[in-house]
Amino acid sequence: MGRLSDLQTALDRAMEEQGLWPADSPWVRRVAETYPRHQFAPPRLWRWTGHEYEAVDRAVDPQSWGRLLYAGPYESTVTQVTDGLPTSSLSCESVVADMLDSLLLQPSHTTLELGTATGRNARLLAAQAGPDRVVSVEYDPQLAATATANVEATGGGVEIRVGDGDLGAPAGGPYDRVISTYAVETVPWAWVEQTRPGGRIVTPWGRLGHVALKVSPDGHMARGWVQGLATFMASRSAQGLTWEELRDAQPATLESQFSLGLGPLHEDANALFGLRVIRPDIQVRTAATDDGRIAWVHDGRSSWALIEEAAHQAVAQQGGPRRLAEELSSGWDEWQRAGAPEVYDFGMTRTPEAQYLWAHDPETGPRWGHCEQTGDVLAA
Repeated sequence: MGRLSDLQTALDRAMEEQGLWPADSPWVRRVAETYPRHQFAPPRLWRWTGHEYEAVDRAVDPQSWGRLLYAGPYESTVTQVTDGLPTSSLSCESVVADMLDSLLLQPSHTTLELGTATGRNARLLAAQAGPDRVVSVEYDPQLAATATANVEATGGGVEIRVGDGDLGAPAGGPYDRVISTYAVETVPWAWVEQTRPGGRIVTPWGRLGHVALKVSPDGHMARGWVQGLATFMASRSAQGLTWEELRDAQPATLESQFSLGLGPLHEDANALFGLRVIRPDIQVRTAATDDGRIAWVHDGRSSWALIEEAAHQAVAQQGGPRRLAEELSSGWDEWQRAGAPEVYDFGMTRTPEAQYLWAHDPETGPRWGHCEQTGDVLAA
């Protein structure tokens, strides 16, 4: 355990040196150091090889297991793989700290967590809110059982239920605070209904950022600002098809120049986030190559694109009914017309009928979203 303690100390020091422990919520560092990652990690972790996930067992290779667990402030640790895809993880320490800071959690606050996973985040919440103040919901019964054992071994005081996180946990509400550890496209209205007026909801949105919403005094609306970047897994029901699955199912039917180029998508987090707001169903993953850049683009349902850039020229191959490369280019133009808002310029409003994101000002700024009842799209 000494080696793991050294790795934990190194991670804590890196968090401090990079200013990632929240100054306004000193409790976050205290509880994170009290309940380190290795107390909640399963004996088998998973490492991405560039082609697939391979198992790393603590009993076989304890050094690699520990390095995966404490890879750095911005590195998550995959703890479960199902059918070749990651389905649970220990979130990276910097995002755990940032989201807990955004929650504004105080002692005695009743708290609902969606997505228990290993149980560590529930343990951190309970350490601040107090015993028997946290309810956590996990979709996977096996994960819930493991999380329950982890939480009991570190002090108990958390109620863990098996269920669909999108439905919340109405029997225990209303709650002062609600936090999700998986990404949603649309914040479930059940979460708003189960939060007290004036209460706070923190959740990853769109797999790229997380928002903090305050419920209005009448309970008919939740609104708030994007708090930062955060890459989280989506709920299992919302993961959709992978790029590879779509490429295999839909042969390339078009090759064209991509006039935008991959620089903005690969290098500018603000641009990438803005495109996610404006074209929310398009997923983009980029990487550098020996002679340029590459982007994998898909919608999770029917269409894909592969954009390769070399010598300052980008070419897109596309398959399926949609032309995603052109949609990205038009989304870029729309983002520019809106004043090229940065991550922290965006906010979200959720009502019973609609969800929309806005830039700069919730009343007068441009907005993008949809109406759940009619399906109408809201655009800037």
